[in-house]
Amino acid sequence: MNKSLALATRPASRAEIAAPVPAEIHPESLLALPPGEAKQSLLTVHSILEARLPAGPLSIYEAGGGSTSYLPLGVLRRAHVTVVDIDADQIRNNTYAQEAVLGDIQTYRFPPERFDLIICYNVIEHIPDVEAALSGFCEALKPNGLLLIGAPNPKSLSGIVTKYSPHWFHVWFYRTIRGEKNAGLPGEAPFPTHFHPMVTLTNLEAFVADRGLQAIYRKKYESPRYPEMRRRKPVLAAVIDAAARAMNALLPGKIDVRHGDYHVILRKLGS
Repeated sequence: MNKSLALATRPASRAEIAAPVPAEIHPESLLALPPGEAKQSLLTVHSILEARLPAGPLSIYEAGGGSTSYLPLGVLRRAHVTVVDIDADQIRNNTYAQEAVLGDIQTYRFPPERFDLIICYNVIEHIPDVEAALSGFCEALKPNGLLLIGAPNPKSLSGIVTKYSPHWFHVWFYRTIRGEKNAGLPGEAPFPTHFHPMVTLTNLEAFVADRGLQAIYRKKYESPRYPEMRRRKPVLAAVIDAAARAMNALLPGKIDVRHGDYHVILRKLGS
């Protein structure tokens, strides 16, 4: 085994996880989330980033970053942000990046050890070659740099439905259940999904561990779609909740099929 891979990274402290985040540094992406596990986990992610990123100017790469940032504003305000996205509409809608590149995150490459933080949020489920994208992230990250990934859990109820249902159904869900009338139009979610095996959290962590990255935070949480449905479509939500409880009772271990998404923060071990 590579000796550097055996080194233990310091886990996120209780103070980092519980630290409150002042309202003035909440991005719109967090404010838009309904109360629940998703919002709480993103707050935890913010507190860890604030504590672990170096002081002073930052170099950040948002892979597939379109019009929305999930980073705390305190981090964005001291960062040079480079966004790479294959969708020209998403690039045009971006208002926070200093550098926007129309390109494919699977093949686009930066010089080694360029970034303090790389973020890939709600993107890897949409690309066919996740291994290529992750390899590029690992190379471009500085020693002790952080990689934040937010993605759906393929083994959850919503993950299975998304994986095996046609794209038109996803558009219908966004328009009818979520009330997003522009869903499916150019530059608007939902986007076609691939669900490469590497999207599964255990596979992802094993892949990047071989490249010198270790998790310092991981959290599977209830998809924000559930509290949205409970508010907008209570009868439908009650039926789905009942089905989820029945599935949870039948599955071994403490599995909750409503844990439809996850956050993971990975640290690149220092040289």
